[in-house]
Amino acid sequence: METLTKRGRPKNEELLALRREDILAFATEKFSQYGYQRTDVQLIADGLGLGKGTIYRYFSTKEELFLATVDRGMVGLNACITAATASIEDPVNRIAMALSAFLGYFDEHPEVVELLIQERAEFRDRENPTFRLHREKNIGPWHTLLEELMAAGRVRTMPADIITGVISDTLYGKIFTTYFGGKRRTFQSQVNEVLTVIFAGILSDDERGKLSDYLLESQE
Repeated sequence: METLTKRGRPKNEELLALRREDILAFATEKFSQYGYQRTDVQLIADGLGLGKGTIYRYFSTKEELFLATVDRGMVGLNACITAATASIEDPVNRIAMALSAFLGYFDEHPEVVELLIQERAEFRDRENPTFRLHREKNIGPWHTLLEELMAAGRVRTMPADIITGVISDTLYGKIFTTYFGGKRRTFQSQVNEVLTVIFAGILSDDERGKLSDYLLESQE
């Protein structure tokens, strides 16, 4: 005789997603406030009015929960940049707006800066930190855009990955040095400085010619 397996009620995927987001939002607040080591999963569960076991049904370890909060922050950053640049047709203006949105996002979400710092401190053995994983995942379209600008003669010809690498290092450097310095200025207030140096450089055309041996050769 065939044995029938009883089926429970189907999971409400939307409800599960909302619960997961509630956990991540609250965990982000507590990790950024107290640090990874001092934040216990029980603290998060109590704050949400949940059992500790419920948290572990979504995230099997405290480490997994923490890294998910960092990932959530990076997903939010990409969504912010995408929304800010979606309607901008001119590619140079689109890049400028992307840099502005990048810095503005961390003004609105300083807790994400804190999580990035903690990730580096607590998980030094990770081959690829979360910010780098997201950078590699989302950088392709920007390389394409830069190559199109080079073909149109609007950007000097050089490897696109060098451009994005320098810009990325500059932006993250600006975020961390400002944050460690007590954030006396907003990130957004520094956008024009970043854009001026990255887009226009600091040397005149004549001076760039004198230093040609030290600058990237044209790839034309």
